[in-house]
Amino acid sequence: MNTDIENLFKDKVIGHPAGLFIIFFTEMWERFSFYGMRILLVLFLTAPIVSDNPGWEWPREHALSLIGTYGALLYLTPILGGWIADKFTGYKWAVIIGCFIMMLGHLSMVFETPASLYIGLGLLILGTGFFKPNMTSMISEMYKGKESKKDGAYTIYYMGVNAGAFFGMMLCGYLAENEGWSYGFGLAGIFMLFGLIQFWMAKDFFGSIGEKPSRVHEVELPQNINEESVTIDITTPVEDQLNPFTMLDKILIVLSSIGGLLYLINDPLEKISGMDLVPFSVGKFTGSEVLILASLTMFLFLITTRISRYTKVIRDRIIAVAIFGVFTVFFFAAFEQSLGSMTIFARDYTSRALAGSSAMIFKIVDLILTVGPLAIISWVLYLLFKKTYTKIAVSNIVLALSFVLLWGIVIYKINNEFSKEGTEVPATWFGILNSFFIITLAPFFSKWWESKYNPSAAMKFGIGLVLLGLGFGVLVMGTLGIDQGAKTASVSMIFLILAYLLHTMGELCISPIGLSYLSKLVPGRMIGFMFGIWYLAIAIGQKAAGNMGGMIDKISEEHSLSTFFLIFTIVPIVVGIISVALNPLLKKLMHGVR
Repeated sequence: MNTDIENLFKDKVIGHPAGLFIIFFTEMWERFSFYGMRILLVLFLTAPIVSDNPGWEWPREHALSLIGTYGALLYLTPILGGWIADKFTGYKWAVIIGCFIMMLGHLSMVFETPASLYIGLGLLILGTGFFKPNMTSMISEMYKGKESKKDGAYTIYYMGVNAGAFFGMMLCGYLAENEGWSYGFGLAGIFMLFGLIQFWMAKDFFGSIGEKPSRVHEVELPQNINEESVTIDITTPVEDQLNPFTMLDKILIVLSSIGGLLYLINDPLEKISGMDLVPFSVGKFTGSEVLILASLTMFLFLITTRISRYTKVIRDRIIAVAIFGVFTVFFFAAFEQSLGSMTIFARDYTSRALAGSSAMIFKIVDLILTVGPLAIISWVLYLLFKKTYTKIAVSNIVLALSFVLLWGIVIYKINNEFSKEGTEVPATWFGILNSFFIITLAPFFSKWWESKYNPSAAMKFGIGLVLLGLGFGVLVMGTLGIDQGAKTASVSMIFLILAYLLHTMGELCISPIGLSYLSKLVPGRMIGFMFGIWYLAIAIGQKAAGNMGGMIDKISEEHSLSTFFLIFTIVPIVVGIISVALNPLLKKLMHGVR
């Protein structure tokens, strides 16, 4: 293994092993496909049947319920995928399997039938489970013994994540809205295929890294680029580990998991088709509501009893993690409106038609936003090509062809836009703002966290939640003039841009640091279990985001659209203030961990 690591570091690109950039581009194409498809989903499902670009005209509640379940499952399957890679396949083959399954998922969605949609989403969920946790695990192995370079490695990796999301939403969205939904879904699948072939042809370049399951499991946190990794030695005898799972613990895990999974599937199924997998009621509660309440009760009982069996310091720190987990649920329940109700707001309530000098200014800004990052990444591709052409020629050729196609689409987009007198900003265009603001603002927040003014964990969560709420507050201001029950309006796009800016600032205060604090607060032997619990909190937030976003029509008709966004303003700010107020208690519970 050490020999393979040394060999990788012989071929360097910008001071890092060329293998990192193979991972970079594979991740970039996966995120391109993932976000390119996801930004289209709610627009396609809710678009009118009779229109220039017909969709399925689903009620918004139905579409957002399905998207909520999809988003939740995307954060649950990586727990299983990571375990399978650790035990059986190894990281490299898990990535290849994930890419292949996701490619089939994107292909399925091109056909735009109900069966192909559900099959496609199911394959994407399964493929993400294999792919998501194992790319960072390969970086972990690659940088063993070279921890000082990990910060820079994860910075580069995270840029690949955001570059893929940026171009995926921009280009898949542009083709889908201007040419047809199948073009957007198809483009996502094509680049997923490129990512699969590129990584497949380059897999031998990594030697034995990621090839076989390791006896040491290293949990890496891809968002957090300033923390050391957490290593868990799984060779420790079971009898030496504290607080082993009891039979009751295992039963509760199984029952709560089955109940939660059944609820996630039943909720959109019941709303969309009227088919109820749990056709009973208890008093005023439906079977679906009883199921999720029972599952949550069992899960809370499991966590409470397990926590009570630990020593005081460990118990206190786990309680702190649990509190941060609750804050995380509230954060994602509001933040994930970006791919739901905020995308609907961009399409139906935002003034996107531009003419004259306004149109020209937007076209120039869009040109710079598109060509600038693409030129930089193409230069990195050239550097990789020079270093590795003789070793992985086919992989590099495939990668080069994918960039030729990417440049071709970008040139088509630019030529098409500049040939028109005016322009209409695609509704999907606003989705790229989050990635753009992350790339531009992340260095400033990183410097803040490294300075003497670095706030405590509770303060970071509080600041992030308040910023998130203020972003929705901007939308409240923008929608005050919209009539009750209105289905369309023409609000200035500046409100949506400011909202995305504030939301991204909030995300940088919470998303990159949550798992970091978990790794520092939880003993190594428990990190796998708590890692799963944290992803569960995000999954709950994703599902809550779908269900709450689905109330947009009901609240708008009974009150107003500004009332809908006011809820997302007040709740995060109140929870953020609670986080700040709990700062002294949380510091005490963390027992010196910063």
